Amino acid sequence: MEKTEKVGKGNSGEKIYKIFIYVVLILLAVSIVVPVAWVFMASIKQNSEFYGNPWALPAGFYWQNFVDAWNKASMGSYMLNSVIVTALALAILLVVALPAAYVLSRFQFKGRKFLNVCFMGGLFINVNYIVVPIFLMLRDGDLWLKNLVGGSFLLNNIFVLAVVYAATALPFTIYLLSGYFATLPHDYEEAAYIDGAGYGRTMISVIFPMAQPSIITIILFNFLSFWNEYIISMTLMSSTKAPRTLPVGLLNLMQAQQSAAQYGTMYAGLVLVMLPTLILYICVQRQLTQGMTVGGLKG
Repeated sequence: MEKTEKVGKGNSGEKIYKIFIYVVLILLAVSIVVPVAWVFMASIKQNSEFYGNPWALPAGFYWQNFVDAWNKASMGSYMLNSVIVTALALAILLVVALPAAYVLSRFQFKGRKFLNVCFMGGLFINVNYIVVPIFLMLRDGDLWLKNLVGGSFLLNNIFVLAVVYAATALPFTIYLLSGYFATLPHDYEEAAYIDGAGYGRTMISVIFPMAQPSIITIILFNFLSFWNEYIISMTLMSSTKAPRTLPVGLLNLMQAQQSAAQYGTMYAGLVLVMLPTLILYICVQRQLTQGMTVGGLKG
């Protein structure tokens, strides 16, 4: 009887715990979905509809908001700049981080522990705290170049901004990739070496395909980080003639449209910022789930 009562109490406690988890997850989902859905609905409303019930459904689809945000507010050029910066930063990051993480996790050499400690230390440095030193360093570099060759290009440069993005993401990226590479068995590499493949060929043809879910996870995380980054872009692209990224351009749009009471255009700009990230997440959702779980399933 006592055992039966204990089993019954255990089952009831487990059910209460599951109900609690489900309620928390539902509340979290609602807190995310409702604001996003509201922004999408607000983006197709006319200005007159914002002075009534804010939760009322749109009277129709007013697509002119997107046209105005894309053309008049220059969101199209801002988006192109963000695409270029994000693509360049991801390319630079992967070219550097993938071989570095592979070497640090699979080979023993002098200085390996020191490099690992340096990258681990980078995880605890908030990028926002070093924006000003980065700006001052680039400004001094521009002054030196101007005195040397009569021109400067370090500030207000999309390529330099992409390099800074990639450099600030290196510690986190190498840390995650190294942890995954370390779980892979050495048998595959040894088989490749026996077949005559070198270190580079083995890394590219054997290890990287096996690490595809983890690499896709890294790409998605860093894409979101680069795409939504504001402080570094605003600081390093401070000139009025410098190309602006989407977050900086969106702030300018919000300030301009609030003063002009063009709320529909403002929310259309928000949708333009969110849409690429939502599309990317939908496309790589399965690979992202594999990348988050496969490391824990291996050895």
